[in-house]
Amino acid sequence: MTTKKTTLKSVFATGLLVLVPLAITLWVIGLVIGTMDQTLLLLPESWQPERVFGFHLPGLGAVLTLAFIFVVGLLTQNFVGQKLVEWWNVIVRHIPVVGPLYTSVKQVSDTLLSSSGNAFRKALLIRYPHSGSYTIGFLTGIPGGDVVNHLTEEHVSVYVPTTPNPTSGFFLMVPKSEVIELDMSVDAALKYIVSMGVVAPSMPQVQAAPRRPVDPPL
Repeated sequence: MTTKKTTLKSVFATGLLVLVPLAITLWVIGLVIGTMDQTLLLLPESWQPERVFGFHLPGLGAVLTLAFIFVVGLLTQNFVGQKLVEWWNVIVRHIPVVGPLYTSVKQVSDTLLSSSGNAFRKALLIRYPHSGSYTIGFLTGIPGGDVVNHLTEEHVSVYVPTTPNPTSGFFLMVPKSEVIELDMSVDAALKYIVSMGVVAPSMPQVQAAPRRPVDPPL
């Protein structure tokens, strides 16, 4: 009887291991598509797909949103498009309240999304929150402004995400000599963090040096 219960429990656990990741993945995809479908509400009522086609077409908003982003990127890659973007940026920057907010968001997005950017390109190992423990962080740059005048040695800027939600976290300025660059991709590091250490990355083929200070981005 005990063996049968153990077998049933094992089969049930195996089923959960297969279905839970699939269910969560489908839920996230549905949430993203549903959110992108809301962009159709920006269209005039007479242009709403339900009025044009006579029925609701799930995912149409997501397709149109992706197509719009692609077209905007295509148009702004040429000389005329770049000049229009520069003209738009100048106008928005001079709008009270909106200007500073837009500038800050643009600087962050340029850093994160630019193919030539260095932010979040390196996974690091640092001592945090005290000398006896370690955590994984991501290199975001080097300190600037008046902060540099108060630092006694060279530091790097590090973002330490929380788990299981990496969109929140802490910004730290850590001495460069105390930072270890990991032989690990950013994707693998994020999986490690989100899974709360359950999904451990594989060992590198060549053992890295035990201590490798990181070079900050230029």
